[in-house]
Amino acid sequence: MKLLVCGGAGYVGSHCVRRLLAGGHEVVVFDNLCAGHREAVPASAGFVEGDLADADLLRRTLDGGGFDGALHFAAFLNVGESVNVPLKYYRNNVANTLNLLEALEASGVRRIVFSSTCAVYGEPPEMPIREDLPKNPINPYGTTKLAVEWMLRDACAAWGLGAVALRYFNAAGASADGVIGEDHDPEIHLIPLVLQVALGQREKIFIFGTDYPTPDGTCIRDYVHVEDLAEAHLRAIEGVAPGRFEAFNVGTGRGNSVREIIAAAREVTGHAIPAEETDRRPGDPPMLYAAPDKIGARFDWAPRYTEVRETIATAWAWHRANPRGFGK
Repeated sequence: MKLLVCGGAGYVGSHCVRRLLAGGHEVVVFDNLCAGHREAVPASAGFVEGDLADADLLRRTLDGGGFDGALHFAAFLNVGESVNVPLKYYRNNVANTLNLLEALEASGVRRIVFSSTCAVYGEPPEMPIREDLPKNPINPYGTTKLAVEWMLRDACAAWGLGAVALRYFNAAGASADGVIGEDHDPEIHLIPLVLQVALGQREKIFIFGTDYPTPDGTCIRDYVHVEDLAEAHLRAIEGVAPGRFEAFNVGTGRGNSVREIIAAAREVTGHAIPAEETDRRPGDPPMLYAAPDKIGARFDWAPRYTEVRETIATAWAWHRANPRGFGK
């Protein structure tokens, strides 16, 4: 298939591009590079530097291009920022996705996989999280992702689009060959922040909240390896059902606390990694981990990386080889 990958220069998107190419598909990346890296896009992929807000460029890219489907990763993802500047998130994550869907409809593309999030559940009433639990996001980031899921569902019913929403848990790790990894500016994710301490780029790691109702008092999250996410996207785009919207959790099915992540990183890096306890951050649910049974049954997907130390080891190899990220 020929596939348009929006946000394909970003962290998860670039790993998915590599997997799609390895699976024999033709890929064109559409990315404005506000958070992605041109260096992360393989030379064998096409590249269009553009923003989904530019509806004309989007339509010119799709019209007559012979595309069979699209994968959509282009979104803002900082939960705290979404609380402070929510309209920025509604414009980029929702309005720009509307542009994409209109362009897909006009060009006859009827297949899409959407990068969604476990944040659509908010603070779920039970664990592990199943897809049929209530959707009650507690921050604008999660709300915008849920709004896009609603748009996809309605588009499937109206004009035959086939759509899959993959609700990620915490993407982590780097490519096993060490070629690409995680490079955000500013960095907001726990594992790379912890590794920056091991690299001497930060004095210490902060633990935000130690009084949560969890075994060690710190937040628990499901860390799914980015290459496992890429495999899920490959299987989803190949297996999209025409005229149907489906949503799946993508995680390992187990959670690790903040303290456990720090302890694992100390083992992997051999560094003391000093930590300082501080107050909770607003909008952080105590515990989130997936029940991934549905995607396993539908697409025969299961995570290969089930031990968080293995995931951290791949991230450590990338960050140690690229301490300043791509092209720095």
